Amino acid sequence: MADIAWVVLLALLLDAWLGEVKSYHPLVGFGAMANGLERLLNRPWKYFPRLAGVLALLIGLWPVYGLWWLLVTMEINSIWLDAVILYIAIGRKSLMEHGEQVAIALQQGSLDNARKKLARMVSRDTAHLSEKEIIKATIESLAENSNDAIYGAIFWYMVAGAPGVVLYRLSNTLDAMWGYKNKRYKNFGWAAARLDDVLNYIPARLAVISFALIGRLQGRSFFKIIQQSFEQGKACSSFNGGPVMAAVANVLNIRLGGEALYNGVNISKPLLGSGTAAGLADLQRAMGLVNRVCILWLMVLGSGAIVETWWPLIISSQ
Repeated sequence: MADIAWVVLLALLLDAWLGEVKSYHPLVGFGAMANGLERLLNRPWKYFPRLAGVLALLIGLWPVYGLWWLLVTMEINSIWLDAVILYIAIGRKSLMEHGEQVAIALQQGSLDNARKKLARMVSRDTAHLSEKEIIKATIESLAENSNDAIYGAIFWYMVAGAPGVVLYRLSNTLDAMWGYKNKRYKNFGWAAARLDDVLNYIPARLAVISFALIGRLQGRSFFKIIQQSFEQGKACSSFNGGPVMAAVANVLNIRLGGEALYNGVNISKPLLGSGTAAGLADLQRAMGLVNRVCILWLMVLGSGAIVETWWPLIISSQ
């Protein structure tokens, strides 16, 4: 437990210091490889339409197998190596920077610039969004991506070490590339999407509990946040992202969801939360909430490390 706590702390410190890797990011190279793999294998299969996607997923995850083999056969056990791998996998600072750029543009009164900054975070159409709609979309993106970019990666490092976090991040990347439900990817991306759903199931629910704990510290009802988040979240298309966004909405006492435009098509998303429309101050509060959960997880890991270290000494002294 102590080693895990140190690795997570070091990874978050590296992220706070360096931010996202600017050049030669491993995920960029992996994405290029995944594009080539998709062009090669994404063909119509009459009897087993999803088989090509399954094969592509198994081939695409080769870095996980290679890393596992390297760590096992070479018997490598390095806190710093694990910290660097986890640092590359998480993106807390990058997520905060994207949110902050939207907030600054709104503070300067430039809706056009805010829409451009938001377009880097979301897949919805942003060209004609109002200030309230920009804020709402930014908070939704911050909430949902906090699990993908931070909590999920940390969780899978805790469970399965460096290979676990690499498996999580690569599956998350493949889902982002192949997980669309259009004609091209409906069958091919099915396996990647389902794997990502499975790997995110527990981290997303831990994130909801963590947000609710922060809400309790702010005077809100822990159990009410939990109940509302899961009830509202299950109506969303993403059964992992939905509860996380709902938890943020309920903790901040704001409304998320509603109408959104995607590729010219108006989509009615479930309403999340039970408060008022989000304002600019709520955007800042949402970023603070994401950071507080990081601190909470570090505190839990640190406490576990202390108990693990001192408990045997206490028992032996009795």
